[in-house]
Amino acid sequence: MNVQSILTAKGTDVTTVTPDVSLAQAAADLRDRGVGALVVSSDGTTIAGIISERDVVRAIAAHGASALGRTVASAMSTDVITCRAEDSVESLMASMTDRRIRHLPVVDARGALGGIVSIGDIVKQRLGQLESENQALHEYVHQGR
Repeated sequence: MNVQSILTAKGTDVTTVTPDVSLAQAAADLRDRGVGALVVSSDGTTIAGIISERDVVRAIAAHGASALGRTVASAMSTDVITCRAEDSVESLMASMTDRRIRHLPVVDARGALGGIVSIGDIVKQRLGQLESENQALHEYVHQGR
C-alpha cells in the first residue's frame, strides 16, 4: 500500500495559504476547512512552509493575542518533510511517528505540490486494509465448515 492509494481515495486537493496572510486568517481557514495544517505557498505549487494548529498555538503562547496579527511566515515551519506518491504507508507511519508530525505534503519528482496526507488519512487506510484482511480470514475459516 502506498501514498497514491490514499490520494486516489481522498483526492489531491491541498489547502494552501500565502506567507503574508495573518495568523488569524490562517486559523480561520484551518477551522473552516476542518484541517490541521495548511501548506504555505505563493503559487500553489512551490512549498515555502507549513502552518499547523500547533504552530498557531506556539505563536500565541509566545506573543499573546497579538500573534494573530502576525504573518504566517512568522510562525510557519520551513523545514517541511515531504513524501512521494510511491512511498509506502508503512514508511510514512514510521516517519510521522519518529518526527512527531501529523501532515506530509506529497510532491512529484520536480518537488511540486501534488497532495497532502495526514495521520488520520493513514489510520483510515490502514483500518480499511485490516478490515479487508479480517473479512478474508473470516470467509476462509467459514468455508472449511
